[in-house]
Amino acid sequence: MFKIIIEKECSCFKKSNMVNNEAIKSKDGALLKGIEMVNTMNDDFCAKHNFKLLEVENDFVITVNDSSEGGCCGGGCGTHSH
Repeated sequence: MFKIIIEKECSCFKKSNMVNNEAIKSKDGALLKGIEMVNTMNDDFCAKHNFKLLEVENDFVITVNDSSEGGCCGGGCGTHSH
């Protein structure tokens, strides 16, 4: 089994219907689900954080950073199309 682990549950994640520590039978399935979750979190959440997917042993960890740490001014960088 491969887990998708959310490193830090922000308030947007807690309000979503997403599940932390979700176990997936196949590595490919876990990778695809992790990518889908990261894309949703980056596109649909409040944009205060930037999420990345990392492979750690048999798990996929979604890490979180403040958007400002990525060099963004905080007002959006024109990378999201809402």
